[in-house]
Amino acid sequence: MDVPLPLAPRRVHAFLASLFAGPVLAFIMLVLGGCSNGHSDALWQIVNGHCVPDEDEHGDPAPCVAVDHSNAAGHGWAVLKDRNGPYQYLLIPTARVTGIESELLYSTDAANYFQAAWKARSFVEQKVGHAIPREAMSLAINSRYARSQNQLHIHVDCLKADVRDALQRQKGSIGDTWSAFPEPLVGHRFQVRRIRGADLDAANPFLLLPDSIRQDESERGRHTLVLTGAHFAEGDGFILLDGRASLWPFDAGHGEDLQDHACP
Repeated sequence: MDVPLPLAPRRVHAFLASLFAGPVLAFIMLVLGGCSNGHSDALWQIVNGHCVPDEDEHGDPAPCVAVDHSNAAGHGWAVLKDRNGPYQYLLIPTARVTGIESELLYSTDAANYFQAAWKARSFVEQKVGHAIPREAMSLAINSRYARSQNQLHIHVDCLKADVRDALQRQKGSIGDTWSAFPEPLVGHRFQVRRIRGADLDAANPFLLLPDSIRQDESERGRHTLVLTGAHFAEGDGFILLDGRASLWPFDAGHGEDLQDHACP
């Protein structure tokens, strides 16, 4: 559910406003500029208006492929086939969560949507017709300024081969704390860290962001997260990339650029 090409100038307009004009004008520009256009609630309307009630009433989550909203804390999620790419899926909360800037993602009892999204990679594998190595799979969340939808959604799809190769080259230098990734990835600069463990049961990537980011809503909205599986000497784990929207060099925070929606 990316911003179509004709809306890209509007997205840039909103981004520039947020940098220079303060929060009030930035909000106005977001409303007028495309991120809050008439279709920005499309995902929420699909999940809340169709997938959840269809699952509850008929045991069929269509048009989603899965719905799990049994958690009493409101940590449910739905999985929807994205219209872009033959294999891409979206993991979407069944609660109202606007995006990466939402404070709901950063409380100590926050839902671990990345954990659910990583498990949802099975839908990509089913679509492709074979298992995909963990280091070839990825999850991505775009920044507030690089999305068209005001409902959190995690893109679940393959990782571009050149990104995978770069991560393999630098894997030995990726540690348990944040550091600058030494190479640009598809033209973007990232901070990087590793996560130990074969799954994300004990690690919520949102909560691994530095305090300076997690405690500032405006700053949170400028970030984009990309996660991929990895093999380290001590066992399976993950590589987590954190990018930031910036004016110069211009970067809207579109971490999804690292994904390959053709998924070879």
